[in-house]
Amino acid sequence: MSGFHHVVALAGGVGGSRLAQGLALALPNDALTVVVNTGDDLVHVGLSVCPDLDTLMYTLGGMGDRERGWGLRDESFRAMEMLGRYGGPTWFSLGDRDLGTHLARTMLLAAGATLTEVTARLCESVGVRTRLLPMSDGARKTIIETTEGERLPFQDWLVGRRAVPRVRSVKRVGDGVATLAVLDALEAADLVVLCPSNPYVSIDPILELPGVRERVARKRVVALSPIVGGKAVKGPLGTMIPDLAGVPASAAAIVAHYAGLLSALVVEHGDAQGITLPSLETRTVMGDEHDRERLARELLTFAATLP
Repeated sequence: MSGFHHVVALAGGVGGSRLAQGLALALPNDALTVVVNTGDDLVHVGLSVCPDLDTLMYTLGGMGDRERGWGLRDESFRAMEMLGRYGGPTWFSLGDRDLGTHLARTMLLAAGATLTEVTARLCESVGVRTRLLPMSDGARKTIIETTEGERLPFQDWLVGRRAVPRVRSVKRVGDGVATLAVLDALEAADLVVLCPSNPYVSIDPILELPGVRERVARKRVVALSPIVGGKAVKGPLGTMIPDLAGVPASAAAIVAHYAGLLSALVVEHGDAQGITLPSLETRTVMGDEHDRERLARELLTFAATLP
């Protein structure tokens, strides 16, 4: 349909998973690779938790909770309730079946498998055929520096502190590098899609890895704006843009952030003002699977017209 043989999408969690699902429905099974942010990963109650990878896997597997946007559908949280009775940490809530994912991942990693290998095995077990690649097999963590002088791991800031402290800067720590699988996928790509994930904490962690941005810059790159009508569709991006860039949240601010990397942008109707790049205005807030596939097909058709 689109003429693209190898599309690579860079994605974070909720917004990224929605467009990734649309692309998976619109493209042949072997035509899509999704490179997923791991800067949000954490060890919680002794388990290796990969929030963005899990959101992508659950969504692509048709198991995700659409209302929450994360976790599994029809989930229960009795283990967390019991943990709370013992005085354990429940600020980052894990569902009962979701715990099984983290137990499996933790055991496989302890046995010597890489995160890339573990992700492939988990996806195969739940019937996800789209290729999901963690951005790195090593540690590369996002740290939020707040205006209150704190340095908080991303999940501590977003979930533990409910993103209330204002952001002064976003840093990365750790020596994790892009995997060979990620670099090879980008080399082979004939289209790179930047999903509507938070640029600062979901897409930048991928682009900052040595060798990634250089490869992306040589490709046709289309982004879907995560800002609609001056507001973030989900999450704290609406306040992060003015805090970090000193400009109002807008689709134009997304273009400026990616600093010449984009070939084109897909935006909500009426949001193309101030954008000099080729742009497609359409309905970008995604609902069910049909809506996600519709948007993905529009994006791919638009991308095929670009020089």
